[in-house]
Amino acid sequence: MKEIQNVLVVGGGMMGKNIAFVMTASPAIRVTVTDITAQDIHGEIARNCRLLVAHQVITEEELNQRLGRIFFTTDIDSEQVKRADLVIEAVYEDMAVKQETFAKLETLCFPEAIFCTNTSVMSPSRISENLKYRQRFVGTHFWNPAHLIPLVEVVKTDATSDETAETVMQLLTSVGKKAILCQKDVPGFVANRMQHALWREAISIVENGIADAQTVDEAVKFSFGLRLGQLGPLENADMVGLDLTYSIHDYILPHLEASGRPSPVLEELRAHGHLGFKTGKGFKSWTPGQMQAVRDSLNTYLIKALYDK
Repeated sequence: MKEIQNVLVVGGGMMGKNIAFVMTASPAIRVTVTDITAQDIHGEIARNCRLLVAHQVITEEELNQRLGRIFFTTDIDSEQVKRADLVIEAVYEDMAVKQETFAKLETLCFPEAIFCTNTSVMSPSRISENLKYRQRFVGTHFWNPAHLIPLVEVVKTDATSDETAETVMQLLTSVGKKAILCQKDVPGFVANRMQHALWREAISIVENGIADAQTVDEAVKFSFGLRLGQLGPLENADMVGLDLTYSIHDYILPHLEASGRPSPVLEELRAHGHLGFKTGKGFKSWTPGQMQAVRDSLNTYLIKALYDK
């Protein structure tokens, strides 16, 4: 594996900060974060990690040691940027912005530097289409919150070399992530394709008056959602038998939502400005306290599930 010592994170937003913290799990890695706007990188990462310290997943001393290996600059022409062995871009989900960011980085970084784009939906092949060294470019889809969710999808473009993909997979594994390889650059990669297939059906159930939003969420949380963390869907299919799986699908699939367009319910909510947490109302109504409680309970749940703390 190519030795990675200097990691550059481009974009100091929520994802970028958490990715920077993740990479410091290896004592050998020094991380530079760059953004066009000045950031309180250390303070915000420390706040993001408060539950990890409170639940004794890491100590205050370890947190401070890891923060000490994270540096910040607004100067993209700085030496820290130029010395990067591996770059993880975490800027806005905007194709032009991402392409422009990498075009600039290619003029600054070593030709051997590996370029990674953290995108959940955009094509890494398109993002990299104008680069000279496309073989060293790969998608790395971190899941939010990036410092807790183990999965990172490594997405090969139409030009990514096997060596590049393997190096990134090994690096992510070395910092405690569960890296999986998506061998084709397709919309949604692996996990989001499955997640949004579920969301489409969940919204359709509400749209068709079968159940309300609260009931749909409870149906997931208190049934198959409980076992998904331990038993994957294809393991489950094998467990119950593929003959039974075939019979169930033969009966139920014609009745499931198959629209290639967003639900009219979703369109109507958006048209009325009901955008969920952003506005305090979506499928459900939310107070600031309720929103914070959901965020905190999610992080607490993840820490319990991952670390038994």
